[in-house]
Amino acid sequence: MKKGFFTVMIAQALSSLADNALFIAAIALIHQLSGPAWLDSALKWAFAASYVALAAFVGAFADTFPKGKVMFFTNSIKILGCMLMFVSGHLANQDPALQTFIICLAYALVGIGAAAYSPAKYGIVTELLPPKDLVKGNSWIEGLTVLSIIFGFVLGGFLIKDQVVDWFLQFPAFQPFKDTPAEIAIIIIGFIYIAAAVTNLLIPKTNFIYPKQPKNPIILLGSFANYVKVLWQDKLGQISLAVTTLFWGAGAVIQLVVLKWGTDHLGLDVSASANLMGVAAIGTIIGAVLAGKVPLDKAISVLPIGVVMGFAVMLMVLVKQTWAVYGVLILIGGLSGFFVVPMNALLQHRGHVLLSAGHSIAVQNFNEQLNILFMVLVYGFMVSLGLHINTIIILFGLLVAVLMYLLILLCKYNQRKYPQAFDEIGESCHGKATH
Repeated sequence: MKKGFFTVMIAQALSSLADNALFIAAIALIHQLSGPAWLDSALKWAFAASYVALAAFVGAFADTFPKGKVMFFTNSIKILGCMLMFVSGHLANQDPALQTFIICLAYALVGIGAAAYSPAKYGIVTELLPPKDLVKGNSWIEGLTVLSIIFGFVLGGFLIKDQVVDWFLQFPAFQPFKDTPAEIAIIIIGFIYIAAAVTNLLIPKTNFIYPKQPKNPIILLGSFANYVKVLWQDKLGQISLAVTTLFWGAGAVIQLVVLKWGTDHLGLDVSASANLMGVAAIGTIIGAVLAGKVPLDKAISVLPIGVVMGFAVMLMVLVKQTWAVYGVLILIGGLSGFFVVPMNALLQHRGHVLLSAGHSIAVQNFNEQLNILFMVLVYGFMVSLGLHINTIIILFGLLVAVLMYLLILLCKYNQRKYPQAFDEIGESCHGKATH
């Protein structure tokens, strides 16, 4: 692996860690304002909406400038979102409803930064590594991304714990936040964003040149619509895109489900429930490491793991003892890590062959975040109806298992009828569908 690749990994881990820690801090801030339970999903929805709204433009942006500079600029936007959340109480003049709106707006701004950050982050992987190393590279960066998401939850939960808040309040500088302790967490998270920005500046130029990108938004929208069409119509691209779209939509809901499951089913507070995501990190590490040994041309062999993962999620309703809770979360983490790494590498490779690094990731993000919007909206609706969390878990697990099984059937059909697409796995060309 090239030296610059590990710099990208560190920058990505720090930025993603801060994104997810900020999510927990935002939830704590909303709970301090006595906001309704469905606002947790509104935060996630605001974040995902930014991806969908900017999807047509961020690919061209990422392919126009050096990826390290793009990552620095977009990480700076995240810092602005963090700052807006920090001053939300002052801007709202202590009006709880207005402050809640500003908090969601601030997290949407973080989402804007993340939406533009993502094509640069994944795009530079295809620039730094040859096709034969893509799965291995993705095993590192995807495993680290998933871990940063999980540990972001853990860090957010840690920073809002009463004992941690009391320690900070010993210092005069933090005394003004004794009534809004979540703001202390936001300050610490802001410094993590700054560390990520500094790391972005250390990412080397790859001197990878893409064709000149259009600047007219109408042209960009038309081109993006064509890119979406190209990837969905490709018989290999549609499988990898559908699978990762389903996975990340499911992953976003699982984050919300675990938080609510911890409080409703296990009787934990928000901080302790957030820590449960850290338990799943053990399985994710194992799954991601094992997935690194799967060659790119065998990536589709992991599809049945998606069905198993759907049923594994349903085990959550059966466990309450600590050892069993940890065991189920480790199992879910392990299955997800082993499943997503090869499929994500396959999608990136196919998108790179058909389109370009930036545009293919933008299409991927658009579809994944659109599904997150839909699935989080459905989850929020079920919560607003007062459905028990165990009922939601069963319905959700069944949905994932059934959809994954249908995608396996579609994959087998495509392999039989369009074998040439699958024979192209491992090609080193790029953008051939746009030439």
